[in-house]
Amino acid sequence: MPATAHITAWARNEGQDVADNTRLTAIKTKLRRLPARLVGAIALSLSAGTVLATPLAVLNHNGSYVVVESYAPNIVRVTISDQSAQAQAAPGYGFVGHPDETGWTHQADAHGDRFVSKALTLEVVQPKQGPMETMARYFAPTLPPVALKISKPDGEVMLDMTGWEMSPHVVNGEHTYRVGASFVAPSDEHYYGLGQNQEGILDFRGRTIDCKHNYDAPAGETVCVPFLVTNKGYGILWDNPSDTSISAAVSGRTLWQSNVGERVSFFVITGNTTDELYAGYRKLTGVTPLPPKAAFGFIQSKARYESQQQILDVAAGYRKRGYPLDIIVLDWFYWTKMGQLDINPVDFPDPAAMNKTLHDEGIQTLISVWPRFERTSRYFSFLASRGWLLKDAKGQPVDGLPFRNDRAGALIDSTNPQAREWFWDHIRDNIASKGFDYFWLDETEPDLVPDGFFFSIGSGDRYHNVFPLLHVEAVADGSRRDRPNKRNFILARAAYIGAQRNGALFWSSDIQPSWEALKRQVPTGLDFTASGLAYWGNDIGGWQPLPPTHVPEHKPLLDPSDARAVVGGYDDYPELFARWFQYGTFTPTLRVHGMRKAVEVWAYGKGAEQVVVKYLRLRYSLIPYIYSLGKHTYDSGAPFMRALFMDFPNDANVANIGDEYMFGPAFLVAPVTEQGVQHRKVYLPAGADWYNYWTNQKFSGGQTIDVAAPIDTIPLFVRAGSIIPMGEQIPSTATPQKLASIRVYPGKDADFTLYDDDGVSYAYEHGAGKSVALHWDDKQQKLTASGGMDVGKWVQVMGR
Repeated sequence: MPATAHITAWARNEGQDVADNTRLTAIKTKLRRLPARLVGAIALSLSAGTVLATPLAVLNHNGSYVVVESYAPNIVRVTISDQSAQAQAAPGYGFVGHPDETGWTHQADAHGDRFVSKALTLEVVQPKQGPMETMARYFAPTLPPVALKISKPDGEVMLDMTGWEMSPHVVNGEHTYRVGASFVAPSDEHYYGLGQNQEGILDFRGRTIDCKHNYDAPAGETVCVPFLVTNKGYGILWDNPSDTSISAAVSGRTLWQSNVGERVSFFVITGNTTDELYAGYRKLTGVTPLPPKAAFGFIQSKARYESQQQILDVAAGYRKRGYPLDIIVLDWFYWTKMGQLDINPVDFPDPAAMNKTLHDEGIQTLISVWPRFERTSRYFSFLASRGWLLKDAKGQPVDGLPFRNDRAGALIDSTNPQAREWFWDHIRDNIASKGFDYFWLDETEPDLVPDGFFFSIGSGDRYHNVFPLLHVEAVADGSRRDRPNKRNFILARAAYIGAQRNGALFWSSDIQPSWEALKRQVPTGLDFTASGLAYWGNDIGGWQPLPPTHVPEHKPLLDPSDARAVVGGYDDYPELFARWFQYGTFTPTLRVHGMRKAVEVWAYGKGAEQVVVKYLRLRYSLIPYIYSLGKHTYDSGAPFMRALFMDFPNDANVANIGDEYMFGPAFLVAPVTEQGVQHRKVYLPAGADWYNYWTNQKFSGGQTIDVAAPIDTIPLFVRAGSIIPMGEQIPSTATPQKLASIRVYPGKDADFTLYDDDGVSYAYEHGAGKSVALHWDDKQQKLTASGGMDVGKWVQVMGR
């Protein structure tokens, strides 16, 4: 291990194992004696989440140490270990919040310890004393038991932990423990979040989720964000980056188990609304930045555009047809070799000139950058000599994945602060300098599976899930420092706790071009955003190649005959693409991608083109609404693509509806995901009235209706008491967009904050931009705006 690794490991242990001012002073004294370059490395290492603070209490339950920390009246952290130092260690990677004891009291008596705030009560139950029962004499647990309850202010129990686990075993040559905790699972409790799981079911009740990054998961790539949100007014944020299994309400209990660790550590966030849970997640793990406005427009991608001229031709095709386009993507293999971090001059003779031409047309570029380095690439030897690549037990770089016949190079070790800095410096100098705007960080799981190998911070098994957080952070921090007037937009394939603060937008990886894949995307995205990460999308149309033939179940709703060069014998693919694009219009990012001969919106026949362009234009009409939602997410931490349980907690019927969702406070979206279908059932949640967006017909909530869905129509409803600002058509968000209308859907009073700014810089963080508070008085049938803004000329009252 290099000297810097030894020192950073020491510094983190010093910071995590003790939480008192005396030890902190000692650390500072030692740091002052170190060379500046090592101090910098230690500072980056400590950013893993080390916070020095005094907990509310350190309890010793017969050798089981229980530490209770408060972070807000509604946020408490519990840590349990048979090792006192481990129990008192700070949170791990991903956490940036600071403990706060304000408003908490601690009471102790013969029954146990009670920690009370205005939002919750946590009781650590005193273990029973006395002789063991007969069975316990033979089957006594090796750990002294710990049980705790978390209750609402009125005494109702929300969370009941009945047991915990530290089971010794050896992982990757390291003597460690499997750690876990068990909670009571009430019969009416439901579970959401946990990152990305593509099995196609929203509610995890009765299921076991393997929470780890896995590109090869059978249903599609899994991504671990260990934040479990319930319908009972609380969420659990689990603090362990190793492979973690969550069995939700299986055999009457919810069981968490992590493969590597020396403690059980988790946060509980409570709230009267789901938005309060996400405000808590934001406090603990960081703010979700407002992406550049271009990220809310249309993004055209392909695997792959092979030359500079192809990209310019595609951009010209959009402008010639008058179709809006904001970003065009240069995907993989534009380089001369994997790990060269260069641009092939034969195919891209002047990328700077290409980018200037695109910028002059209001089009920006996003370029794919991979973390792999072939042995014969120009940087491999340099990185290997410094130990900046993922290593095996002998300290040698790990090259490729034998089980996948993958020999595409070694993985940069982004857990090493110096490697991270080097990586960004070379992206900046070799690629960004050519005028590229944003970065696509592929393989952020990482695809080179770390299990059995070693990062600079330790075993790949221990830190299985942290790579996407640190790898993306390198580019986010470097770009913000060196391009301070240009917001980050980083497309990333995986995430972990806190990944949202890096300005990353995530997508669901290399999915199939099938109706099944489309159907699975809807609940997949809803659980991902329920995990506290608001920006998620998918490859519209699917990424994998089209099969040579596909026999549709029903007669295709769109004629494929004028798209044979693209769709081949996949007769219903134009229909699939149209339905997929309709759904994508109502996701945080709208991006077409895939390994098809052509992927542009005009590539699937005239019938499909007409349908797709209708929704492309609708997306741009909704930019004022969607961009305002993005600002609200920045302010609150709450996602705006939302499963119905978030907004309708009193309607038990929505607990496992995963094929409908809310897009902001106004829209209920019900995508069509089955071939040949021209009607579908839509459940309208109770507690609101609803307008059909296309017909303005009004319906009462709490009922299921049959909705017409011809090929050019996605079932779309607007909640009564909604305000929707709509913009004029523009070629891209680089063109200032005027309001075209402000639609009001009456039935109750309504509020909406319309926000706009330059769409590019970070000035919004300092109060720049303009917010207008819109209010609809339903009794007076009048819309007013803050600041004396006259909105009369834009108002359209719908449903009359």
